[in-house]
Amino acid sequence: MFCARPRALQRGLCHLRQLHATARPNAQRPLRVLGLESSADDACAAVVTSDRRILSSAVCKQHDINRQWGGIHPIAAHEAHLRDMPKAIAQALAQAQLGLTDIDAVAYTRGPGMFGCLSVCTTAARALAAASGKPLAGVHHMQAHALTALLTEPEPPQFPFLTLLVSGGHTQLVLAESMDKYRIAMTTTDNAVGDVFDKVARLLRLPPSPTGGLGPVLEEYAARPPLPPYDAAPLRLPPPLAGRNKDVLAFSFSGLLSATERLAKKEVGDGEGEGEVSEAVQRAVSRAFQAAAVKHLADKVRLAIDSLGIPVKGLVVSGGVGSNKYLREQLKSMCDGISTGPVPTYYPPISLCTDNAAMIAWTAILRLQDGLVGEPFDLPIRKKWSLEDLYDDVPASCYRS
Repeated sequence: MFCARPRALQRGLCHLRQLHATARPNAQRPLRVLGLESSADDACAAVVTSDRRILSSAVCKQHDINRQWGGIHPIAAHEAHLRDMPKAIAQALAQAQLGLTDIDAVAYTRGPGMFGCLSVCTTAARALAAASGKPLAGVHHMQAHALTALLTEPEPPQFPFLTLLVSGGHTQLVLAESMDKYRIAMTTTDNAVGDVFDKVARLLRLPPSPTGGLGPVLEEYAARPPLPPYDAAPLRLPPPLAGRNKDVLAFSFSGLLSATERLAKKEVGDGEGEGEVSEAVQRAVSRAFQAAAVKHLADKVRLAIDSLGIPVKGLVVSGGVGSNKYLREQLKSMCDGISTGPVPTYYPPISLCTDNAAMIAWTAILRLQDGLVGEPFDLPIRKKWSLEDLYDDVPASCYRS
């Protein structure tokens, strides 16, 4: 009988949300939101307040599983999330010293991402909201990355600002015109930059990290001093889409990956055993690859700033690759040297560059403050979801009039 009356159920839940929303402005404390995230290989839960405090942030990673499969395996990741999400929720509430009754809303990543992985945080959030009668808010994963700086910066960026989203699944430059209006200025035509970092690290047989992915390992090898003969004759790789393609508003990394494979094969030659790569070659090729990839990103961001025709008030860099220190240095140098005036750069703390639930809870808070009352339980998961189509399927009745 319960499932036979979905419309009545939805009306009842909307009534609960309306009562809750009506009570909120009279509250004597900030809004508290529990956020859940599982769009890829991290199961995350966090509690964040509307006065920009992160009360807790729990992350269950899958580095051991990823090493077994050479990357994220959708089924293995899904199964791990089923085990880890309850632990993450319990840990987040315990760290915040709160119970579910102390939470004002529940948020989750609705997309984009891997469908099976997204289904875990979606189901968990909807169950918690249904059991507690709290408002529910589905969040766009990339919007959450873009708005993290509004949570973490002492002086947050002002709109409009650019957001460079760089990770294993995304390479995208987005113009944030307001909290809920975005324009994609540039995206990758092929591989995501984080994916290519991982592939080059595997190509060079770099050792796995017990606490992180392969991208930071490659960054660390690139930062080491070159060994002979590369101290006297460093290797170089041309950045992608240079020369006659320098004015193309796009990212591309497949050609750089192929060029790096050829260079590594040439340097390894016949002098080393099968599957062996000397540390001298590992350092030199890592350095050459990283320099070309970062120069490509910096050059294209500069091209976009020059092409937009409007003053940009900042550049926010987020996503897993956003924690790369060399990338941060080069982007800051580029933005400081813009002829029309320096563009401020913003970098979330490294722990919040990678996937996390604090950014999900924070984005939900902004949506609730902007008039969202709560969302129904039957909105579809959106594994592919453009930022330019933000919440276009959320009924108008979910917002305060």
